[in-house]
Amino acid sequence: MPQKQTIKWSDETLGLFLGFIGMVAFGITLPMTRMAVGTADNPQLDPVFVTAGRAAIAGLLSVLYLLFRRAELPRRHHWRPLIICAVGTVLGYPLFLGFALRDVHAMHAAVITGILPLFSAIAGAIYFRQRPSLGFWLFALLGCTLVIAYAVSKGGGSLTLADGYLLLAIISTAVGFAGGTEVSRERPAPEVICWVLVISLPFTIPFTLLYIPSETVSWQAWVGLAYVSLFSMWLGFFVWYRGLALGGMVRVSQVQLLQPFVSFIAAVPLLGEKMDMFTLGFLLAVMATVFFGRKMPVDR
Repeated sequence: MPQKQTIKWSDETLGLFLGFIGMVAFGITLPMTRMAVGTADNPQLDPVFVTAGRAAIAGLLSVLYLLFRRAELPRRHHWRPLIICAVGTVLGYPLFLGFALRDVHAMHAAVITGILPLFSAIAGAIYFRQRPSLGFWLFALLGCTLVIAYAVSKGGGSLTLADGYLLLAIISTAVGFAGGTEVSRERPAPEVICWVLVISLPFTIPFTLLYIPSETVSWQAWVGLAYVSLFSMWLGFFVWYRGLALGGMVRVSQVQLLQPFVSFIAAVPLLGEKMDMFTLGFLLAVMATVFFGRKMPVDR
């Protein structure tokens, strides 16, 4: 009988696949966060409560996970990148994102945060002293230019305070990703994000209790908080950091070029926002830059 053949994935291919799954989880974060915080006209949960609450819930789950796994304490050289990751991804990104989404639609936030791959690539190249080829940078810049052009065309060419918050969110998460990736090269990715959340508990629990809503909010807001707590803040990072560690931060981070369009698609059923053919055209163009960018060499 012929032997059954098994398909073996290279580390880079598996890293890209895991990065894609994590990207989808993060892409749904925008409409879910908008659902949680509400709008300026119809506010729901306070952005500070959403930021602290989602990290506190995920942090308590992380305590159970680490105890179950009997995980070792982080080593001395791990604390610095863990703190960097906590400040960037646990505190900075969700806080700035929550403030921004009070004033702009999820689709608007999606196109602005579409430049995140460029910032992630820059952070990775500096942090890990990687040397992407010129072709890689050209395709990365082309993809970022496309999403910026979309943002400008849809936003009427003007920037707002919300756009500033989104830029701060992008910078925060790009730097945070670099710190988390450094530790995940030596420790299992699930343990890394769990430790990041656990060391954040002394800050997140008090602010969660301090900003508990005193007025009634919609059940949709609580659903949004539940999603960003379980998937955006916890499970999504499990696969994302593992993907970055296997495939390399500079290369895998480019799948985030698709993240704005995942947010677009999710915003249609979740928030009732509409997608037009103009958006679909940008989606196909960005997918092309990701495809060709993957083929460009990256020296580690």
